[in-house]
Amino acid sequence: MRSAFKKLPAEKHSIDIGLLFAVTLCAAISSLLIYSIVENKVLDGIGSSYWKTQLFSMGVGVVGAVIMSFIDYHKLVKLWFIYAPAALLLVALTFTSLGYQREGADDKAWLNLGFIMFQPSETMKLVFILTFSYHLSRDEEEMNKPSHMALLIAHGLLPIGLVGLQGDYGTAIVFAAIFAFMICSANISWKYLLAAPFVIAAGIAAMWFFLLGTEHKKRILILFHPGSDPEYIEYQQDLGLAALKSGGVFGKGLFSGNEEYIAVPEMHNDFIYTYAGQVFGFVGSMGLLIVLMYICLKIFGDSRVTRDHLGKYICMGAFGLVFSHCIMNIGMVLKVAPVIGVPLPFLSAGGTAMISMYAVIGLVLSTYSHRAKNYNVFYDEDEDEN
Repeated sequence: MRSAFKKLPAEKHSIDIGLLFAVTLCAAISSLLIYSIVENKVLDGIGSSYWKTQLFSMGVGVVGAVIMSFIDYHKLVKLWFIYAPAALLLVALTFTSLGYQREGADDKAWLNLGFIMFQPSETMKLVFILTFSYHLSRDEEEMNKPSHMALLIAHGLLPIGLVGLQGDYGTAIVFAAIFAFMICSANISWKYLLAAPFVIAAGIAAMWFFLLGTEHKKRILILFHPGSDPEYIEYQQDLGLAALKSGGVFGKGLFSGNEEYIAVPEMHNDFIYTYAGQVFGFVGSMGLLIVLMYICLKIFGDSRVTRDHLGKYICMGAFGLVFSHCIMNIGMVLKVAPVIGVPLPFLSAGGTAMISMYAVIGLVLSTYSHRAKNYNVFYDEDEDEN
């Protein structure tokens, strides 16, 4: 059995409506939550521009994703020589005077161009999924040869290293997750899989002793000693947990007055799930988790009906991106993971993150709309020759 994908003429264009609806539902809820934060004056310094940016980014994202669904992903990956150098240049500019470090952040990962401020690593996620998918599809027959595997690993380490140098370790982990899901979905030898845990352990040890600062180490160690530093390291997470609990079963509602809400730092951004818990309660916050789970499962399901391996790799990269963001963000809010500044997909405030996430969904829609008419996971090419 040489291939699981039967090459057939693409069927008439169609869009994965379920996936597009789910992500847009989350984006709409995000705009509503941020609007509620502004109207209730829960956080200082959060004005109407935040929810307006969120709404605008959602509109641009929906239109962009639909347009991308009409574009054959095979054509997109072949333009890597245009967008890959551009993405690398944008990330490199963060190390110049144009680089900007947000107040309270540990990383210098933003570009301030005067008329706009954005995070180049968000664009890099999309570019990495495209270029690494193309690399895997071109090299899948030879990928288990040491020289070819070395090139694939180097490809993965490039964005991980760049964002790590920025100090954005959360995004570095996201890139590592994307790399892992994509390469494990390819024809990788079991020998590499057996060696992977030892390599990962060595990498973690190297990061601990040579890269992580004292502050980052404290955020990790505090998870094993809860309650030992409630006034400093644990403050934001403890406040977030209190906010979640305060919502009860059905929540306080979106507009009940600012005196009833617990203000959590970055509640409009990385900790937006704590506000969702307050206004929607346990039922509503669990509903959001179900929608996010549906998005992840839908992307994974679409990877099983793609036209070829290239489409599968793109979907698995998108799955790795959304899944790792969800796990790390919710874990951070529930105090089972350190605070590392990873936003909740389609919910946290941020125009760059919203549009880049929609662009990734657009890639998945492209693989879905250009899928084969029929799909049989047990298809044997030899049968077609008889």
